[in-house]
Amino acid sequence: MNTIAVADKPPATTAAAQQPNGKQPGAVARGRPRDAGPGGAEFSREASRQARRVAAMVLEVLAGARTPTEAAQALEVSVPRYYQLETRALRGLLSACEPIPKGRVPSLAHELARLQRDKERLQRAVLGQQALVRAAQRTVGLSPPPAPVKKAGKKTRRRLARALPVAARLHKANQENAPAEAASPGV
Repeated sequence: MNTIAVADKPPATTAAAQQPNGKQPGAVARGRPRDAGPGGAEFSREASRQARRVAAMVLEVLAGARTPTEAAQALEVSVPRYYQLETRALRGLLSACEPIPKGRVPSLAHELARLQRDKERLQRAVLGQQALVRAAQRTVGLSPPPAPVKKAGKKTRRRLARALPVAARLHKANQENAPAEAASPGV
């Protein structure tokens, strides 16, 4: 009687040891959840009810499940308005399919901050160069340039743009309305 004992064989799993979804206990979940569907579990919660309705109708028309007239009736809009909504949806689809650039995306705020830093750096460099010029002039024995002389007879009138007082009033009105706008939600 030859019997071969297999020592490293794992015990057979029974249906009682499995989870209701057919997976082994402690198994690592891979991929998206089965109930998520295309777009993920949170996909449909990100948009308003009306947007979800329009998107569903457009997809049904494009898939051939409905006609544009039926979709327009279901959305309670005219057929030309449905076609406008469909065109807008397709434009949104196309723009969402554009490739995303790699790396940091330049923004106006970052560009403005970089330009301000450059300006400050250059101003410091100009001040340093002016100090060097003055020191060189003193070393050589040159007198500093004379200060600009104002003409005695004529008063200089300060020019004021007509738009500045209007802009000041608008800024003041905007500052007065800012606390009210911050307190009202959804504006």
